Amino acid sequence: MRNITMTLPTAVPSMVWGWKELLGLCKIKVVAVMLVCAAVGMALATPGLPPLTNVILGLAGIGLASCGAAAFNHVIDRHLDAVMTRTSRRPVASKRLPVAIALGWACLLSVAGVALLAWQVNHLTALLTFASLIGYALIYTAFLKRATPQNIVIGGVAGAAPPLLGWVAITGQITPEPLLLMLIIFAWTPPHFWALAIHKCDDYARAGIPMLPVTHGIPFTRLQIWLYGWLTVLATLLPVMIGMSGALYLVVVLCLNARFMVWNWRVWRGQDPVAPIGAFWFSIRYLLGVFGALLLDHYAAALAW
Repeated sequence: MRNITMTLPTAVPSMVWGWKELLGLCKIKVVAVMLVCAAVGMALATPGLPPLTNVILGLAGIGLASCGAAAFNHVIDRHLDAVMTRTSRRPVASKRLPVAIALGWACLLSVAGVALLAWQVNHLTALLTFASLIGYALIYTAFLKRATPQNIVIGGVAGAAPPLLGWVAITGQITPEPLLLMLIIFAWTPPHFWALAIHKCDDYARAGIPMLPVTHGIPFTRLQIWLYGWLTVLATLLPVMIGMSGALYLVVVLCLNARFMVWNWRVWRGQDPVAPIGAFWFSIRYLLGVFGALLLDHYAAALAW
């Protein structure tokens, strides 16, 4: 009898996975920024310190649900991620993690987060968190991202929810103030992501994703970043206009806005090839700075009284 030798294709990736891959689905750094914004929403919701139990359990629930939404994004976008340089090494896209495991992990995190909020915080926070999860994981990732160059603008509603979720976790109700905080992130989102989209335009074009630089060109996108940058500046001044924040916040945010618009101006001019990615990274620090200034001003005013 002849010996038969079977050789497995070397192109088949090894399914070796563990906690590193599972945590890689959670977009920990992105979720951390979201939790900072949610925590500031919690702090601003009350003149003094918010109840510690609500803060801990609220952030835990929001964080788990956000990680779940991020994991769903990895599963739904795995084929697109595989052809993009920036995302090709993600656990599901690179086939280091089975789709079924990733999907189960996403469901587990999402259910755990929403259930924790409903059980220990309040039902309105759980409902809003669930709506944000659906908005990001399904409406944005599965539909808008592939359907329109305005995907970032429309889908930005879900991403802007953290300060509202934090506020409601403390008060149990929706008022104008957290909606204003939400507006700041909503206005900030397009110039933040479009700067990255310019830097990675070829990646998005190769994947067939209709990001604004792909469909309307880079010069048009630069102009939109400049205009939305001014819209963001206006949104950050609204807390002062309605008496929500005071002079300390105003001074800090004016400095942050000046630097923010310098970066956006550099992108708009189009003469510096590294300006888009520089603007992208600075915009993250900018957002954290704005919310940090809100927090600092809030407690400075409380101490003054």
